[in-house]
Amino acid sequence: MKTNNIGIAIVAPGGAAPDARALTAGIARLEQQGYLVHNYYDDERRHLRFGGTDAGRLAQLNAAAADPDVRVVIALRGSYGMSRLLPEIDFGAMAASGKLFVGYSDFTAFQMPLMKQTGRISFAGPMMCDDFVREEPDAYTIGQFWDCLRGPTHSVRGQVADGRADNPLVDVGGRLWGGNLAMMVSLLGTPFFHALADGIVYIEDIAEHPYRIERMVLQLLYAGALDGQRALVLGDFSGYQLGALENGYDFETMLAYLRQRLPMPVLTGLPFGHIKRRATLPYGGMARLVSDARGFDLSIGDYPTL
Repeated sequence: MKTNNIGIAIVAPGGAAPDARALTAGIARLEQQGYLVHNYYDDERRHLRFGGTDAGRLAQLNAAAADPDVRVVIALRGSYGMSRLLPEIDFGAMAASGKLFVGYSDFTAFQMPLMKQTGRISFAGPMMCDDFVREEPDAYTIGQFWDCLRGPTHSVRGQVADGRADNPLVDVGGRLWGGNLAMMVSLLGTPFFHALADGIVYIEDIAEHPYRIERMVLQLLYAGALDGQRALVLGDFSGYQLGALENGYDFETMLAYLRQRLPMPVLTGLPFGHIKRRATLPYGGMARLVSDARGFDLSIGDYPTL
């Protein structure tokens, strides 16, 4: 047994747990490893598709931020729900708590205004469901997570998929930001959207057809959100099915078009998204991106750690 003595809070700002028994087993596994788990999610208080009422989910966030024994706050899962809470979240209090907030997908809607309002860096990384509740958690995903949080620097290797167009050669630096593409676009035009100047943007999504990916990226472009960005790095975009009328329009065709249209290099191969094997990314960390034809190395520093 390890004796980490690191306090971990579980909160459900979005969806409810799909399997309460698996969650209980996942918490027990963390405790056996020496982590001090503070679970603010109550499965009996789930509401509709959410991990509680809006007021209840907000209370979970507030309680975790106020708990002096907690150092890391991990989202239960994504799905949907954070957007409902945004006007009521005290992001100043979240930042002042000093906690390391972790999640991805729907959690993008927390990370962006947290950075905008306070400059506080958070982490795009694993969530309890299903990263920590698997009978055999993915070693890369969990290793990336703890390596990143322990710092002081972090690195991710991206690899181009077989048969995919080669990445352009780049060597750029900038603040790392982005997240779930649909969530980013949902915040455009609101007080919660924030593009980091001269940054490196990462995006991912699930079950979005290539034309919808293209449309959302173009919306970011037309809104000025990509102005001055040093690079756009694509994570996983799986879970869709091409229709019968595509006439050759597939992901590769969409990617080629974006590379012609966007004013920055577009790279693929980031191990991030709705997949089992996932990197952890400090949202707002200072990054350097160096690529070759088959992949790239992403090195990040200047972020809070344990």
